[in-house]
This record gives sequence, structure tokens and C-alpha cells, in this order.
Amino acid sequence: MKLLRPALVCFALMTLLCGVLYTAVITGAAQLLFPNQANGSIITVTLKDGTKKEYGSELIAQEFTRPEYLIGRPAGVTNLSPTSEEQKKLVEERIDWWHSFDPGNTADIPMDLVTASASGVDPNISPAAAEYQAARIAAARNVPVEEVRRIIQTYTSGPFLGVIGEPAVNVLKVNLALDGLLSS
Repeated sequence: MKLLRPALVCFALMTLLCGVLYTAVITGAAQLLFPNQANGSIITVTLKDGTKKEYGSELIAQEFTRPEYLIGRPAGVTNLSPTSEEQKKLVEERIDWWHSFDPGNTADIPMDLVTASASGVDPNISPAAAEYQAARIAAARNVPVEEVRRIIQTYTSGPFLGVIGEPAVNVLKVNLALDGLLSS
């Protein structure tokens, strides 16, 4: 009993300190300093009738497969080596899919359209991957390709602090703008 009491007191104290107090402080700080990110970066659009509708997170990929939409990276996480036969087969299958999906496009397919991201839910593609799709989207929507390119440019972000990372196009935002739900 002598050893049980201090152990229980220590357990209760650490639970209060680490499980309750620390969690409350971190959650409060996140809500205060980064409320959009802390709440999932949900894209909410006010419709013409005044109602609000949530379309998804700008940080998590949505799947689009219709010709009138910008299509993102393949979903799913793989730990395959870039040189593995299984990865090579997946890439070849995806290349074949793109050729059948957009047979008139003879340009080289950007790598990010045929390889999954590390997380499997990357919401962005490269500007080259977006440009690869611009003509198909314009034809499917019967709009000038320059209009599609303008929307893509609007939702292209540059490298973090101008030097870290690569430019990226947010697929969900482009598609919402193409549908007229976000301003472009």
C-alpha cells in the first residue's frame, strides 16, 4: 500500500498535466494562432440562396475523374521503391489510363499524375500537370483554354518563403472555380 499511493498520485498528476492541461493549452493556441488549419481548412462556399456548403479540405485531396475537372495525383500510399517492378507496373497502368482518358493529348505526362504522393492525399499538383490538362478541360466545358489557364494560375501557390518547395496548384480550388463556386 505504501508504494501504491505515490504511484496513483503520480499517475493522476501526470494525467492531469499531460492529458488535460497540455492538450488544452495546445488546442487553445492552435485555435488562437491558426484557426483555419486547426479546424481542417474546410472550403465553405456561400451559395446564391444564402446557404453555406462545405466542399472539402484544401489540405486533403478529393477524387475527380470527369473530363471537365482537373484531376489530381493518384490516391493511395505506397512504400514501393521507385525502381521496383511493382511501381513500374503501376506507373505504366496509369500512363495507359491517361492515354485512354485523353487520347488527343500527345504531350509527355507529368510524373505527379502517375505517381502517388507520400501521404496518398496530396491536394496539389505541379503547374505542369495542370497545364497538361488545360486543353481537355476547356474542350469539355466549351470555354477558351486561356480561361482555364487563368483559373489555374489563380490557385497556384509559389514556394514557401519564396525558396522552399515547388509551386503547386490546388486541385479542389481550381475545380470549384471552374464550377463558378469560387471567384477566379
